Amino acid sequence: MAVIQCERILLRPLGLRDKRQWERVRRENKDWLIHWEATIPETSDWKNPETTRYSEMIKLQKIEAKAGRTFSFGIFLKNDFIGQITLGGVIYGALRAGHIGYWISEKHANNGFTTEAVVGVAEFGFKELELHRLEINVRPENTASIKVAEKAGFIFEGERKICPFRGMFQVGFRHRSI
Repeated sequence: MAVIQCERILLRPLGLRDKRQWERVRRENKDWLIHWEATIPETSDWKNPETTRYSEMIKLQKIEAKAGRTFSFGIFLKNDFIGQITLGGVIYGALRAGHIGYWISEKHANNGFTTEAVVGVAEFGFKELELHRLEINVRPENTASIKVAEKAGFIFEGERKICPFRGMFQVGFRHRSI
């Protein structure tokens, strides 16, 4: 499992030992995050993230990382959990691409930690996984996330339908880094 040391933060896979911190930060930031997080469409294998056990999430993240499809990291400032970042949808072959998603606690927003995490994960994707393309998809009203993508060196590429939000697909901005 990869661990990424950035200038001020550490990115590492979450473990069972992080459960209390993760749950506390999610609970404290519920109202902050509800405006930005995609909703998971209900399907036959749908699991409500509010009721999915933390241990199930960790187990799935380990399986996905071992398969090389998704790499999820907790963002830690010293020993404090402050957010999460994921390099997902990884495909190999000729395209060799993936997408990055992230969230940070409101208390730690606007301090450059998210940008630092995006740069670290992008370097991991390009150097370790030898990917050719990374994307960040952001809703147009999420100006803070757009700034993160731009500061991390991602280039605005255009609009397209992205992840569902409150039951409807939203138009979003796609940023890419090659």
